[in-house]
Amino acid sequence: MAKELWKGNEAIAEAALRAGVEAYFGYPITPQTELLEYMAREMPKYPGRVFLQAESELAAVNMVYGAACGGVRTMSSSSSPGISLMSEGLSYIAGTELPAVLVDIMRGGPGLGNIQPSQSDYFQMTKSLGHGDYHALVLAPSTVQEAVDLTYESFELAEKYRTVVVILADGAIGQMMEPVELPPWRETLTEAQRPDWALRGAKGRPHRTLTSLNLTPEGLEQTNLRLQARLATVQRNEVRWEEEMTEDAELLLVAFGTMGRICKTALRAARRKGQKVGLLRPISLWPFPEQRLYELAGKTQHILVVEMNAGQMLLDVQAAVQGRAPIDFYGRMGGMIPLPDEINEQIDRLMAPPISQPELNQSGNGYHRHAAAAAVASRA
Repeated sequence: MAKELWKGNEAIAEAALRAGVEAYFGYPITPQTELLEYMAREMPKYPGRVFLQAESELAAVNMVYGAACGGVRTMSSSSSPGISLMSEGLSYIAGTELPAVLVDIMRGGPGLGNIQPSQSDYFQMTKSLGHGDYHALVLAPSTVQEAVDLTYESFELAEKYRTVVVILADGAIGQMMEPVELPPWRETLTEAQRPDWALRGAKGRPHRTLTSLNLTPEGLEQTNLRLQARLATVQRNEVRWEEEMTEDAELLLVAFGTMGRICKTALRAARRKGQKVGLLRPISLWPFPEQRLYELAGKTQHILVVEMNAGQMLLDVQAAVQGRAPIDFYGRMGGMIPLPDEINEQIDRLMAPPISQPELNQSGNGYHRHAAAAAVASRA
């Protein structure tokens, strides 16, 4: 199949259409607005598909909730502040055990911040996407092609596990243009293919109820136990990552999304200099590839985590590594994107031989490994 040049936001929208999405509800916010605009233009061309620009993100997520109750393939998209507004509704969707797809094209924060690329929604998506004991399945592409592939797959994953699936990218991926091979078209679900739990009218059958409200502690605990069992299945089956040149790596880079692709450039430059550097790029941020990272930590001398934030995935890396290797962090914030040269400077620093005691006494300076906080504070 021939490749075509696509902008990230529009390519994600086209992938969702080809995956059989039937209902899209959203509200414009930069840097994801082109996704909504594409849906506004294209969805009315297909009978039975619904596009609606809601009056707010609050309204949009509750429209997603209603459509999901009907067994409809549904989605929304937004950017960081808009996702914050959706968090209550997403918790309702999770508590009702419904499938839905959400795209978050991250921007700088906190607050309104700016519209530049950032990775500062990591905590929001992997730890606190609404109240209660649940997780969304969070997938982080590093290219427009991967964003297309993961979006296309996300609807089936959502239906398989009756959960929210998040495509977590940033403004760089949303706005960049790259060659893409688009997936084939899927048919939308027929009435016979709708799930048996869906609310499709009660003629000829008993009434059904879908709700996240359970007023008895015993009943709510049973719901939560069922959710946890399902999430454990997701953890067993859906952990995803990419690794490069890890076999002999003395220093392991860990980065996701846009920073994953930038670290690949830094890795190749380091290898050309004879430095044994490898890369682990988590694709599923939840579930996190903790077991593989634990294994690699036992074979490497040092780990460098690189993010476009103050160190959010860093905490998951530290928990996975369990002290098997020293960990450093390099991050930029507020929409600043670390360049490969900056990463190579950190690699040079970490792989330089330590200064001996006589040299230390003579120079007054020592080999220093910056902690995460110090690395951020040094740029303040």
